[in-house]
Amino acid sequence: MDGSTTAMQQKASIIFVFITVLLDVVGIGIIIPVTPTLVTHFVGGDLSEGARYFGLLVSMFTLMQFLCAPMLGALSDHFGRKPILLLALFVTSLSYLLTAFAPSLAWLFVARLIAGAAGGSLTVATTVIADISAPENRAANFGLLGAAFGLGFIVGPAIGGLLGGWGPSVPFLAAGGVAFLNLVYGLVAVPETHELANRRRFTADKANPIGGLLALRKYPIVMRVAVTLFFMSMAQMGLQTTWVLSNTYRFQWTPGQNGLSLAVAGVCSALVQGGLIRAAMPRLGERRAILGGLAINVVAFTLFGLAGQGWMMYAILAFGSLGGLAMPAAQAIVSKAIPADEQGRMQGALTSLQSLTGIIAPLIAAWLFAACTAPGLATPIPGIAFFLGAALQLIALVYAARVVFARVSAGGLAT
Repeated sequence: MDGSTTAMQQKASIIFVFITVLLDVVGIGIIIPVTPTLVTHFVGGDLSEGARYFGLLVSMFTLMQFLCAPMLGALSDHFGRKPILLLALFVTSLSYLLTAFAPSLAWLFVARLIAGAAGGSLTVATTVIADISAPENRAANFGLLGAAFGLGFIVGPAIGGLLGGWGPSVPFLAAGGVAFLNLVYGLVAVPETHELANRRRFTADKANPIGGLLALRKYPIVMRVAVTLFFMSMAQMGLQTTWVLSNTYRFQWTPGQNGLSLAVAGVCSALVQGGLIRAAMPRLGERRAILGGLAINVVAFTLFGLAGQGWMMYAILAFGSLGGLAMPAAQAIVSKAIPADEQGRMQGALTSLQSLTGIIAPLIAAWLFAACTAPGLATPIPGIAFFLGAALQLIALVYAARVVFARVSAGGLAT
């Protein structure tokens, strides 16, 4: 950390990064309850037809994040963190305005592609925290990023649902204004955290998002757990993509009601991730936590698909949030199998793998919903994506059981 950087400048940098990450996540949250309405409007009001385009929209947003995150990180190594983050904020603000005033579906796609590219700035934001943090407070500062994620997934859907009642464009105008204000704050109050002596020349190979994925093959246990994580993430992304679509179709929920349900989901997840895991993990151990969490996910996804009344979704959300035990248990298994000097690279590769599911799953889930709710069907199945998610979670459970029991028999995994 630069010794000349004052405590006040460090605080300003942390606040700036916190708000930047929060805005990235809020941007994702806003799109979920509001954008299906926009897309459906552009295709003549047919929810099933709109679902196809909505799935593609979510997929393209994530694809741009996947492609641009390594590039933005490498550019920040060359030019510094501040100019890249400020550029990302400017582009984010512009994308919100384009979304709000999009005159056609094509313009909506352009706006969200731009937003996805700017959303790759999370890599740079994380690096800023590493730049300014001493070893003794690094974990605490990184914890703030986790808090930004949790808060964003609560605030984003709530904003989208609340302001969406005044029109589907209003939430994007509000988010664009906040992004611009944070840009001004960063320009005036935040110092550069990447010293000139530590700059590295930008090369194309450093911007390759595929290289990290290939590195997973180096560790067989990590590769096996990665398969489990892949199926888990595919199920989760499918649920997120079709949550609003399915609930609107089945229960005639408004954007406000959808936003509220997603905010409740965020609160339940925060309670599990922030509190229950700390108490339960030492008692359960990694094996029971990952298997138990996945089993809960299988049941919860099935119940989501079968629910016949809106209030049932809230009850299932409370129960299904306990499935959040599976992810940290899987991450713990991975961390134990990787040497200390490879942790960052392998964790980055796993993040890239999960990003890939955000490209694939929305397309599949939205297409299934559209096909199973098309006008004229004798028996529509609006919960089809949830049933697919249950099957994917079951595959993850079976695969995880093979992995963890093999590790237990070898004496390499806590019970």
